[in-house]
Amino acid sequence: MPKMKNAKRKHYVAPWLPTAPATEPANDAWKWLADGVTTSEVENDEETDDVAYYSGDGTPETVVTSVKYGYSFEGDYIKEDAAQAIIAGMRFMTGDQRKLWFKVVDADGKTQYVGVATASAIKIGGGEASEYENFEVTITWNSAPKQSAVVG
Repeated sequence: MPKMKNAKRKHYVAPWLPTAPATEPANDAWKWLADGVTTSEVENDEETDDVAYYSGDGTPETVVTSVKYGYSFEGDYIKEDAAQAIIAGMRFMTGDQRKLWFKVVDADGKTQYVGVATASAIKIGGGEASEYENFEVTITWNSAPKQSAVVG
């Protein structure tokens, strides 16, 4: 099996509308979060509980009770980039105003994961005087994303 480069995995964001919270965006609303992004890391926050049953030998087994999954992004801030503009526009917002649609397409281009997510830890600017302005955000799905085959 061939190895896949991280750059082949695609991340997209689109505005979330409180007036239509479950309505997925049209194809032209998705903005590719790529220009200026140099690093993408998986953010996986799992809660677990250790439980021992009498049907076993008393050894506790770990049960995963919840999963919060997403990605953090870092790179250079490009104000004119449509995806970065959606996120930068949220930096002073709270609550539902931080929600957006988030789509990730696997590096092989065959499977996608789509759902409502929350943008947090938004950082625009900062750094050394000789460096470009910084861009950082963490995007985590608010529930398990819908997994489907990529069409088209």
